[in-house]
Amino acid sequence: MTAAVSSPQKDSSRAIATWLFICAASVFLMALIGAVTRLTESGLSIVEWAPIKGALPPLNAADWQREFDLYKQTPQYLKVNRGMSLSEFKEIYFWEWLHRLWGRMIGLVYAVPLAFFWLRGRIPAEAKPALLGILALGFAQGLMGWLMVKSGLVDQPAVSHYRLAAHLMLAFLIYACMLRMALAFSCRPDPDAGRATVLRGGIKIVLGLAVLTMIWGAFVAGLRAGLLYNTFPMMDAHWLPPELWAHKPLWKAFIEEPATVQFTHRVLAVLTVLSGLWFYKRARGFNVQGRAGTLFKALPWVLLAQAGLGIATLLHAVPVALGAIHQGGALVVLSVLVWLLFEIPDIRSRS
Repeated sequence: MTAAVSSPQKDSSRAIATWLFICAASVFLMALIGAVTRLTESGLSIVEWAPIKGALPPLNAADWQREFDLYKQTPQYLKVNRGMSLSEFKEIYFWEWLHRLWGRMIGLVYAVPLAFFWLRGRIPAEAKPALLGILALGFAQGLMGWLMVKSGLVDQPAVSHYRLAAHLMLAFLIYACMLRMALAFSCRPDPDAGRATVLRGGIKIVLGLAVLTMIWGAFVAGLRAGLLYNTFPMMDAHWLPPELWAHKPLWKAFIEEPATVQFTHRVLAVLTVLSGLWFYKRARGFNVQGRAGTLFKALPWVLLAQAGLGIATLLHAVPVALGAIHQGGALVVLSVLVWLLFEIPDIRSRS
């Protein structure tokens, strides 16, 4: 992907990089809005998918009453929020409407400049497939978001935790791709960092564990497992949740039983931090300088900070602010790891 920016003029590369950084920042903010939407249980307040007309909120009393009447037919209202007032409904409606509106805005902020740069011939041929792929992921994300909401409008007053995880990880993938492309258009890896190519395997291990931790974090969110066992490091008086042994089949407990899912998230988080600390210790022997060196030094701190946020979020039974910040912290960890992979060139693939 780095070669994709070798031919455009410097000004074009800078403009494209700025556009992609803005898009990535917008997705980052979208993830925070999505976290608040989920934590306030607002995601099921809008029961229709109207990509165009849905951009406008209800504009009069009749429109609000219609939206409220539709919501009253949902399992969430019937089983959880029965008796909710219209003013209370407006509060949860706002977050879901903002979440969807911001998604539409990201689509425009990405697609319109993409078309402009494309038609002006400012995008190198090597970068076009990747940029079109990000656009396709955006469409898939919108569809997955609706499929997620739809799963909570049938029988249970909650969305499928599998679909929630797919929705969240698609957002993280889009963010990572945008960030990687923005870096490719804005800077080149330090050639001296190529001597640390052997470290790429370690970066990928930490990244793989981090992604698994994020997936199980989404499972925790979807199953509301963060409201169970609000102690650390033990789960009340247990190292292993008692619910694990009662679940049949046993292996499914790790992806479906709430307490065991929380336990798995904890274990993966600890493994991610330990692998990051091990990797940092190994990387110090290469004495990498420049941006890569700074990122190596930052990695253990962002991992420890994210773990601390996770523990605090758990101990306080997932307050909205801490939960949203914790989700943002996952993106910070992802950013450092994606940037590190960019900064450490794979010189073996070029030989």
